[in-house]
Amino acid sequence: MFSPTFRAAWFAQPQQNALAGLTTAFALVPECIAFALVAHLNPLMGLYGAFIICAMTAMFGGRPGMISGAAGSMAVVIVALVVQHGVDYLLATVVLSGIFMTVFGLLRLGKLIRMVPHPVMLGFVNGLAIVIALAQLAHFRQSPGQWLQGSALWLMAGLVALTMAVVYLLPRVTKSVPPALVAIVGVGLASYYLQLPTRTLGDLAQIAGGLPAWHWPSVPMTMETLHIILPYAALIALVGLLETLLTFNLTDELTQTRGAPNRECVALGAANIVSGCFGGMGGCAMIGQTMINLSSGGRSRLSGLVSGVMILLFILFLAPLIEKIPLAALVGVMFVVALETFAWGSLRVLGKVPRHDALVIVAVTVITVFTDLAMAVLCGIVIAALNFAWQHAREMRADIDDSVAGQRTYSPHGTLFFASSARFLELFQPASDPARIELDCRHLHMADHSAIAAMETLYQRYEEAGKHLHVLHVSARNQALLTRAGVDAGAV
Repeated sequence: MFSPTFRAAWFAQPQQNALAGLTTAFALVPECIAFALVAHLNPLMGLYGAFIICAMTAMFGGRPGMISGAAGSMAVVIVALVVQHGVDYLLATVVLSGIFMTVFGLLRLGKLIRMVPHPVMLGFVNGLAIVIALAQLAHFRQSPGQWLQGSALWLMAGLVALTMAVVYLLPRVTKSVPPALVAIVGVGLASYYLQLPTRTLGDLAQIAGGLPAWHWPSVPMTMETLHIILPYAALIALVGLLETLLTFNLTDELTQTRGAPNRECVALGAANIVSGCFGGMGGCAMIGQTMINLSSGGRSRLSGLVSGVMILLFILFLAPLIEKIPLAALVGVMFVVALETFAWGSLRVLGKVPRHDALVIVAVTVITVFTDLAMAVLCGIVIAALNFAWQHAREMRADIDDSVAGQRTYSPHGTLFFASSARFLELFQPASDPARIELDCRHLHMADHSAIAAMETLYQRYEEAGKHLHVLHVSARNQALLTRAGVDAGAV
């Protein structure tokens, strides 16, 4: 009835994937509530967004096992918009950002993630691991600026340590159930029956509510509105796509499988459009919850769907029970996620890899922690690209053959582009060269307009010296590049 591919994507190890989805749902709830509060929104908007985005990307996305939801990286971006213009402008922005994401996927631009160097990936993973860990410290405060003290602090720390111990030790006893789920439920039951005075999920917010209702953003359809929301929508789309595609790559690596990045972008965009139309926050892939899902055995679409549906069930029916879960249990699980997400091996290789790669790892990590993911990744790519250009520019060289009387043959090797054009021109001596000059281009690759400009300059210099430059063995690609620019390559 179903193809093997469909069965593998949905029904492989259903019990294990369902339990993984349930575990991930527990971890999604406090994060989405916290992100909604950061953005000055009703916590239910974060939960509605998590339900819609998690369920839709699980069903229609290109990466089974990856978890998406209302993300903190987006919450930080939209704070100013919400404060200045209100919730409806936010919802319109979420819809527009979803359109951008969908178009990005339809144009098949997801493959651009291949241009992200491995050191940038390491910095991304390390930075997000630190961000996840630092975000948990907020739960050790009883009010802004005031840390827990005395017995409250020791109880919180003790329950966190107990949770982490269960997560680490239970797999040595049995692997039939996700250790994070056992830790959350076990610590929750212990706190309830022992009546331990510790903070619970209900202290963050009340999560009981109804089904998400259709709510088209009530904003004027004018150019002024577009002028307000367009910059935010573009930034949200950029951040969401970057975090999603980077998490996508990480999930591919951890599961040793390959997903469909363009399909994931389209599904994410559609999910954001629907979320905005039903009063939910925008969202993207969440690396922490994805790591929980994968470590709990979640590999199929079922795990993501269960996670999304469980969030809706929490809102509709299970809020009184869920609100009794100790924050310490969820904090402990997230601390484990942070420790397992951090690429500890990158610390060992810092002194072994080239200095520029070490710089990229450290820079992306630091920028992720202190600013945002989009800025960190873009800075890392720029640093890596500049170094690549510099290294290739230094490789430009030429062999010189003077075996024929009255003739000199130059055979340049390398890529002629903006960074190497000056070095290329320095290889030639028009004033002292003989009357006939041959330029053998069989080992020369011309990459951009700077290459064309360098060839034109070389022609002019030899013409001014009263000498003829004869170009040999121009490849079809180089010939087309020069011809299109109106340069006579003189190829034979």
